[in-house]
Amino acid sequence: MIDTLVERPENVPPELVVDFDFFALGDKDEDIQLAFAALHDGPDIVWTPRNGGHWIATRAADFDVIQIDHEHFSHHNFNLPKNGIDATSLPLGLDPPEHTPFRRLMMPAFMPKAVKALEGVARETARALVAKIAPQGRCEFIEEFAKILPINVFLGMVDLPLADRDMLLPWAEIAVRSPDIAQRADVHHKMQGYLGRYVDARMAEPGDDIISMIAKGEIDGRPITREEVLRMSTLLLFGGLDTVASQLGFIAHYLARHPKQRAELVGNPSLNQVACEELIRRFGLPNTARVLTTDYDYKGIRFRKGDMIQMPKCLYGLDDRVNTDPRTVDFHRKPSTIKHAAFGAGPHTCPGAVLARREIMVFFDEWLPAIPDFELDPDDEVVMASGPVNGVLRLPLRWKV
Repeated sequence: MIDTLVERPENVPPELVVDFDFFALGDKDEDIQLAFAALHDGPDIVWTPRNGGHWIATRAADFDVIQIDHEHFSHHNFNLPKNGIDATSLPLGLDPPEHTPFRRLMMPAFMPKAVKALEGVARETARALVAKIAPQGRCEFIEEFAKILPINVFLGMVDLPLADRDMLLPWAEIAVRSPDIAQRADVHHKMQGYLGRYVDARMAEPGDDIISMIAKGEIDGRPITREEVLRMSTLLLFGGLDTVASQLGFIAHYLARHPKQRAELVGNPSLNQVACEELIRRFGLPNTARVLTTDYDYKGIRFRKGDMIQMPKCLYGLDDRVNTDPRTVDFHRKPSTIKHAAFGAGPHTCPGAVLARREIMVFFDEWLPAIPDFELDPDDEVVMASGPVNGVLRLPLRWKV
């Protein structure tokens, strides 16, 4: 797909224009998030002619407004380029109050009791993986660990075959990182085709999995429809198959390049919880957007109905107005001072936030004692990508055995 530059609209002041393509940061394999942070050198809100032309909010204070003000900044389009896929995604493509009953159906799967059971699955999986990997002295972390640990847990949640993982993962990669709308629409169609028979089976005979939980639910007093179950399940699959794996990739990449801090975690596991939050803050993943529901003046900017505004979540965590020395990873920050928007805010807060944190903690608990001194493999290549979700696609590591 060729990105054609859009002509500046009359409501965009020339001084707010930047040439910024968030899909073209993958060559910044040292630090994709700092490539985004270059936007902090300019105005708080800017406009780029890339990817259909869109605004970019760069500061935490504006994120706090935009994420909550759904009357002006709607979730009907939450990805760039602007597309017709997002509005079909349930419940993410809805605003309150329509959003609420759909979200309520999935929340029991993420309650403390359910998360505790899933943490046990994650720990068993991590131990088995580490036992296999540690004696080898090297691994490609993404394929051999990061994509297996959270995805095994997630496929168990939805009661889908682990054997289908290799088919589903490439679809998820396209859905969360491709700039090609047609390609993304195609994998949504493929995912719905794949899920159809499972949805039919769970609606006929519900089990204990999250798809069954949705399938036997009600929306405003009526039974949920097959189409609604399918749309919710599709969104769950695409979200669950990538995000934690990407976060683990950035965390392992950082620790491989910072031996002193890695050794600090190995020697003092009580720091793990703060380290988890601090690394989530420093290496933000989602670059979500909103669409303007009406003409609206905000901070002296004349937004127009239909305008898109992006909120790269890493910019919240890297904002020096809310985090002191934000580019530095500090495992001794007070937890209350660590500010980020990694999981969103308000009605669209990620329901899997608690589970994601638990899976990162499992990585610390099980990997670091067994493989404490790993580094990047100098004979291989790290590959990163930016897009709707930033990710590490390849992370070769090595260590002495």
